[in-house]
Parts: sequence; structure tokens; C-alpha cells
Amino acid sequence: MRVFSFAHLSVLALAINLAACGDSEPTTSATAVTPAPAAATLTTTKTADTQAITREQVISHYADIAHATFSDAHSTAQALQVAVNVFVAAPSAQTQQAAKEAWLAARVPYMQSEVFRFGNALVDEWEGQVNAWPLDEGLIDYVDGDYQYALGNDGATANIIASQSIQVGEEKVDVSELTAELLAGLNELGGSEANVATGYHAIEFLLWGQDLNGTQPGAGERSYTDYLTDENCTGGNCERRGQYLKVVTDLLVDDLAEMTAQWATGNPDNYRTELLADSAEKGLRKAFFGMGSLSLGELAGERMKVALEASSTEDEHDCFSDNTHNSHFYNAKGVRNVYLGEYKKVDGTVLTGPSIAQLVQTADANADQLLQAKLDATEKSLQVMVDAAENGMAFDQMIDPENTDGQQIVRDSIAALVEQTTAIEQAALALGITELNPDTADHAF
Repeated sequence: MRVFSFAHLSVLALAINLAACGDSEPTTSATAVTPAPAAATLTTTKTADTQAITREQVISHYADIAHATFSDAHSTAQALQVAVNVFVAAPSAQTQQAAKEAWLAARVPYMQSEVFRFGNALVDEWEGQVNAWPLDEGLIDYVDGDYQYALGNDGATANIIASQSIQVGEEKVDVSELTAELLAGLNELGGSEANVATGYHAIEFLLWGQDLNGTQPGAGERSYTDYLTDENCTGGNCERRGQYLKVVTDLLVDDLAEMTAQWATGNPDNYRTELLADSAEKGLRKAFFGMGSLSLGELAGERMKVALEASSTEDEHDCFSDNTHNSHFYNAKGVRNVYLGEYKKVDGTVLTGPSIAQLVQTADANADQLLQAKLDATEKSLQVMVDAAENGMAFDQMIDPENTDGQQIVRDSIAALVEQTTAIEQAALALGITELNPDTADHAF
């Protein structure tokens, strides 16, 4: 699996040892965080309504947003789990579609959570089991005859579902009993990052199947009959395929529960407590690191530029479902959430509280106005991508070298993210956070 853990490729060269260490829709909101009283020794600033806030309160609210986002990712994964269980128990076109819709819904909060991955090493180290991509899907199940996979990956055609044991290089693995522990242990099997056995994209492949349409219209077309356990079973090993799908979905729910707990209040031993025990300046560095790294190195670079330049549908993020446009949109929404200090929950309420934007506005109103304008521009560019996809031009069609209009949509989104990253750096400087040198993640922007 090419997991692309970009802490080392981030846009911001963080001069700190991390180990030591807005919504476009109407938001008539419901749930607000009440700041704790500020101690006299804390650094304060003034918001537009003259209420004093502290950097410490801003980082506490940053943790609140992380907790709410991961909590939504967990609850929507639980809904996916229910839909998968119904589908496997009674496979039909209708139950399969319901499971697909639950997967799509689960992506909305999860993609907004990825802004917390960069700068927070705990999240980045955990992410590989949850959202690793691109993957050589032949490790998991049957694939088309001219399936393209990573060169040198012995596991690319192992087909766990059809096997009792698999051989990868010198390593022979008993896969007769499908358990969460077994499948998690097969990630990066044989040292290949293309070997991904768990997470959202393994589930996506098992629900949609391969997208064999290249840069032409259409997503994966796996039939529900791949899960029938009678003589109408297609693809072979239907009962085992259902077992695999249930195991990886259960694991996803457990993983998200674990990460949600790391950001919860009231636990003296979790990551939130560790973050808030450190200085607010380090917390702000982590927040800016996350915003900048996701904007440039990851989203503009690895998730758009790589696929665009190579016209590679294998490098499309949600490649089996053709949901990539939404994943990109909600990645950018996560950056916006952190800066503005707001997050729209899946129940429609909006969490608001002390924000980085308020700190920047007081320190340098021009820097705040610039970044907010660039966040708006990015959202508008990505909305164009979403609108085009919903009107029949999915991301994999946009990157077709013959599709000049589609390629321009992607280029415009990349350009908006690059400009947004520059504005993020300027906002950081306004708060005295220096030595944040943009890193292109080896891409020329």
C-alpha cells in the first residue's frame, strides 16, 4: 500500500520536535463551547465582540473539534456496520446499495478528520490501517485479467478470499481464519505499501469492485451475487467474501472508537490531555502544520497532482466508487474547520468556539482576511469539481489527457490550494510562529 504518511513531506518544515512537544451552508447552530475562565498568566487576545480569549482556549477547542469529527466518523461507521451486516445476511441489489450509501456517508466526517493527522503523530501512525491507498486489490479478492498492480509486489494477486494460505516472497501466511488481527497484520505485507488489507478502501473495493472503465464514465460494478451463498454465487468464495467484509468493517468501527477516545475530555492518559499539557504555541504549530500539510503536500500534491500528471486512475483517492470529488471537498472543509473553529456535525448542529481566526484577526487583520478569502476560493474551486462530478464528469474522467475542461478543473483546485497554503503560512507568522518553510512534497507547484 502506498500509505503516503506525509509528516516528512509536509508543506511546513516544523522547527519543533513533535515527539517532545466555515461552512458554506447556513449555520444556525446549536452547540457552542463555552471558554473556561482565563488565568492571568495566559496570553490573551480580543475577538470582534471584545471577549478575551486565550491561545490555550483555542487549542482546547481544536481538540473539541477533533473529538466531534472523529465521533461522527465513528457513528457513521457504526451505521455502515449495520448496513454491511444486513447486506451479508441477505444479499440483494437493495441491501448492497444501502451499504454503499452508508459507506459514502461515512466518508464525509472522516475526510474532515484528516487535518488532525498532520502534526499529531498519534493520528498519523494510526491512519495507515484506516485509510491507506492506493491499494493492490488483488491481495484481497479476484481481479480482472489485465489488472495493473505495483511492480515487484508479490502480494498483488494473492487473493486472500480464495486462499487458505498465501505466499509473499519468503513469507507464507495462514489465512484460513479471517480475523481482524490477521488482516491488520497483512498491511504492508512483504514490505510493499501497495498491500492494503483493511480500512475504508478495502471495504469500498468489496462493495463496488474494480472500476474497469479507466477515464471513461462508470464506477465499479460488483454484483450483489458475489455474496450469495447458494448456487447463484458469482466470483467464488461468496461466504468467505462476506466474512472478510464484516471483519474489516468491524475493525474500522473499533479503530475509530479508539481514536475518538484519544480526543475525549476527562481522561488523564489520552492524547487530548497530552496535547493540552504542552504549550499553546506548540499546539498552534501542530494546527498550522496540519492545515498546511493537508492543503499542499497531500491534497494538492499526492491526491490531485500525481493523478493528473500521470492520468492515473490508480492514483485516484476513492477509485472504486468514483467518490473522489467529495473526498477532496471534505478534506478542504477540514482545513477550514480548524481555522474558523467550527464544525458542522452529522446531526446538523454546529460546534463553535475560540478560533485560530480570532487570534490572527487581532494580530494582523489583513492576514486573517487573506486566509479567509483563500479558504473561500478553495471551497469554490472544489465545489466546481463536485458539481462537474454530479453532472457526469467524475474525477477519473477529469484527468483524461483529452479532457481539457476536466483537467482545468483539477488545475484550478490545485492552484487554489497552493495559494491557500501561502496564506496559512502568513497567518502563522502573524502569531509569531516562524520557520514554517513551505515544502512542495517533491512537487513543482
